[in-house]
Amino acid sequence: MTKDLDHPEPDAAELVADDNGAVGDSVSVVIATRDRPELLKRALAGVEAQRHSDHVEVVLVFDQSEPDHSLEVERENFRVVVTTNSRTPGLAGARNSGIDKASNSWIAFCDDDDQWLPGKLQAQFQALAELPEAKAACTGILIRYEGADTPRMPDPEKLTFEGFIKDRMTEVHPSSWLVEKATLVEQIGYVDEEIPGGYAEDYDMFLRTAQVCPIAVASQPLVRVWWHGASFFFERWKMIDTALEYLVEKYPAFQDHPDGLARIRGQQAVAKAAMGRRSDAFKTIASTARSRPTEKRLPLAIAVAAGLPAETALKAAHRFGKGI
Repeated sequence: MTKDLDHPEPDAAELVADDNGAVGDSVSVVIATRDRPELLKRALAGVEAQRHSDHVEVVLVFDQSEPDHSLEVERENFRVVVTTNSRTPGLAGARNSGIDKASNSWIAFCDDDDQWLPGKLQAQFQALAELPEAKAACTGILIRYEGADTPRMPDPEKLTFEGFIKDRMTEVHPSSWLVEKATLVEQIGYVDEEIPGGYAEDYDMFLRTAQVCPIAVASQPLVRVWWHGASFFFERWKMIDTALEYLVEKYPAFQDHPDGLARIRGQQAVAKAAMGRRSDAFKTIASTARSRPTEKRLPLAIAVAAGLPAETALKAAHRFGKGI
């Protein structure tokens, strides 16, 4: 990621020791939020309910919205700190602002509309203890859509750089992500604020993490991820198409893995079709089919280009706990 001269990254020494002397398994949970107070309360409750023997800090980052300082809490082994996004507006900048403010030795993320389930931190630190070389850990998730939960479990054998190039692996979710702060800042790097619209910034971080260290897995669904029926309008599909192209250019390894590249091109074909760019969509479909005719998104892209509403296809995929 390009260095931000207006918001310099702190020295590693500053990140290892906090103003409370928190060490060991102390965790700073970064929650970026914007105008969703009721959902935020649920996310906060899930973090507070964790039974963790070390200090837990929530860094609540208000992005492009007025901070609610009434949410601040200071108790033994638990506190909530309220701050604002001092970096690029949007999720990536908000998460980085939270990392800047975090004072504990491990960083975790939780989206403001998701929910940690009991035992999440305990299970992750147990998984880390069983894989000492790992400096990051995830859990399984429950995808909640239209009142039903679909469990999705990461396969530890696939959580490599090559594995992520081949497959995005939706089951690896930022709300289940836990990473050692020193490793994050010194080796993995901050969240990429240059990705168009911040789309797939989590995927980008998973790719970078897998290049640095193994990823431990707590093989239980310990985060509930709430999927909503948000409308995908033209500009959002355009952003998805542009962001995916950014990732292909950022990681030349996609060129060495036709299945991974075909997956990205299939997503782009759907996005182009959803924007009404039928000619571009069919060109992408044709070129992808030549290299990877079995890519499963191609029939969907053809259907959307032929008139199937993209939102209908997206909702159908969500019912099975999948995206496009």
